Amino acid sequence: MVHSRRKFLASSLALGCSAAASPLMAPVTFASVPSDKRLVVIILRGGMDGLSVVSPVADPLLAGYRPSMLGQRHLNLDGYFALHPQLADLMPLWNSGDLGFVNAVSTPYRNKRSHFDGQDILEAGGLSAGSDVRESGWINRMLELMPGARRDLAFSVGRENMLLLRGNHKVSSWSPDGRIDLSPQAQVLLDVIYSKDPLFAGAGGDALTLANQLNMAPDPAMTEEVDMAGIIQNMVESKKSQKADGLAAFAANRLKADTRIAAFSIGGWDTHFKQSKNINKALGQLRTAILTLKSELGPVWQKTAVVCMTEFGRTVRENGSGGTDHGTGGLMVLAGGAVRGGRVYGDWPGLAAHNLFAERDLMPTNDVRKYAAWMVRDLYGLGQSGLETAIFPGLDMGENPGIIL
Repeated sequence: MVHSRRKFLASSLALGCSAAASPLMAPVTFASVPSDKRLVVIILRGGMDGLSVVSPVADPLLAGYRPSMLGQRHLNLDGYFALHPQLADLMPLWNSGDLGFVNAVSTPYRNKRSHFDGQDILEAGGLSAGSDVRESGWINRMLELMPGARRDLAFSVGRENMLLLRGNHKVSSWSPDGRIDLSPQAQVLLDVIYSKDPLFAGAGGDALTLANQLNMAPDPAMTEEVDMAGIIQNMVESKKSQKADGLAAFAANRLKADTRIAAFSIGGWDTHFKQSKNINKALGQLRTAILTLKSELGPVWQKTAVVCMTEFGRTVRENGSGGTDHGTGGLMVLAGGAVRGGRVYGDWPGLAAHNLFAERDLMPTNDVRKYAAWMVRDLYGLGQSGLETAIFPGLDMGENPGIIL
């Protein structure tokens, strides 16, 4: 049986928010189309806090909402917005017009703020339940409308395609040699730690069931002695193959050949706790992914558009743990020689209390699908009617924001 990403995570890594943002889930998927332009879609899993990444430092209200988060010196972009210092190495791209941002965007998803639902809607490109819109991804439906779109060489290593590319049109997939490696020592450790906690004991039991299904059953002769060094080494080896530089380098290699569309994900954006510290790793992965794409693509970078999207933003106010909670309005990151960068797009709603969504979140003023749709139209020439009905059902694209050169 083929399990969806939702069922896989829910059954094997059922540890709340961290599952949906897990760096262990990082497949790369590809498609070839009859065009010389390249599109890279990076899903930022966990709900990236756009107000930290591109911060409205000129708004005097910001300090009152986030008193413990303003210690880091952001880099000026346009006099109003400033870039997080972890992305300082991307400033040359901003200055050359190869990096841009879109503020205050979201999918039509509202109020429930579930990672799984938010990610599904983002990748499916539509909100309608009970229809094929939630059973297929918007890139796959786009390929169905493109004459001559074909399947690339097939790569499948134990992972299914992202929802972005799932559907009737067959595409290729590849994933690095990462694994959920539950060694016998790790299994004993889980049992010891969670034996008195019914909730987490159940989650640990599900993980062990998955391990058995993957032929990693515990050794019946295992004693209760726990080899922490072995556990840590297993985790390190698993994560090495999931890093952004490896994903981006492999994607770039394919994009320099026949592949024209690539998609992968970067997790770690669910920053409920000590966000000023914990967001740095995810930002470092994003920075690495973009710079690796540019370096590895060479001259093909000038024909490439990269769009980074997240399921929702985060609360304007910090919480009691120095983090932020699930919100609504968020941020898109644009990169590549084919984008018109050097600017922050979008209609900024402001941070006044009466301008916030539900008095807690950045108000979304544009549909994130609008910018994805115009990007696809200007890269591949698809008609607006098909984009607003088949690819992004219910979308009103409005006026072209001109994000593609």
